[in-house]
Amino acid sequence: MTLEAIAVTKEFPGGVRAVENVTVRLRPGQIVGLVGESGSGKTTLARMLALFHAPTRGEIRLNGEPVRKAREYHRHVQLIFQDPFSSLNSLRTVGYTVGRALRIHRGLRGRKEVEAAAIELLQQVNLSADFLTKLPHELSGGQRQRVVIARALAVGSSVLLADEPISMLDVSIRLDILNLLADLRDRQGLAILYITHDIASARYLCDEISVMYGGQIIESGPADEVIRNPRHPYTQLLIDCAPDPSRTIQDLEVEYGEPPSLTNAPPGCRFQPRCPHATSICAQQAPPRAHLGNGQWADCWLYA
Repeated sequence: MTLEAIAVTKEFPGGVRAVENVTVRLRPGQIVGLVGESGSGKTTLARMLALFHAPTRGEIRLNGEPVRKAREYHRHVQLIFQDPFSSLNSLRTVGYTVGRALRIHRGLRGRKEVEAAAIELLQQVNLSADFLTKLPHELSGGQRQRVVIARALAVGSSVLLADEPISMLDVSIRLDILNLLADLRDRQGLAILYITHDIASARYLCDEISVMYGGQIIESGPADEVIRNPRHPYTQLLIDCAPDPSRTIQDLEVEYGEPPSLTNAPPGCRFQPRCPHATSICAQQAPPRAHLGNGQWADCWLYA
């Protein structure tokens, strides 16, 4: 299944334009990384793709068709949350959690039939049948996130929206979850949106990377191209920030100012108040899209 957001905009009360004119396509067997600072609109875009928010303008399409029935849509598209503990019912066992999705979305009824299918799903995420009787508080963070992924697969989903799926996990197990997502992509042909602050993990996992700033996607292309040859000044700053483990994307706020207000965005290019290459035209007009070869593009006056 191919999932698309076509020129979507989301405005909240008070004039907050969290996402503006964004197009993204998730194709089978492909992982797209969405990278940017907090407040850039990444999670709002994921929630629109999950139908938690309706676009103010634009359209969500599944296999080229506008979405009409939410329940049918959610059989194909599932959201994986940042915090695996809060997304699980603390009073229900793993077997109940995964089994309920199997009953609702796959129509399984018999206890043995549901249990066999649940065990198969747990094995797909590298957990054993012993976990069926466990409660969330008995699991590690990584094990909880695997259960969340198993529940998402239980509905028969073909698209996963992974919103910071490793940020609350121990560093020692983050790579395991990334490898699991890559394995599911390869074995089941899933389309995956991987949202992250960590551009290094996006390079490791993703086929494509899109960079979001101020509610807009300002650069996109194959992961290796974006990392090796970043063209937008903001992407360059993100990559310059990444190698030193003592610095984070949030450090950009100290060194280069704060992200733009989404209620009173600066004119022209939204990055121009922080950009070391800004010229007068950057503050007057929104930049055109420059196609730079090899599937890479950037919205920047440097390439006009």
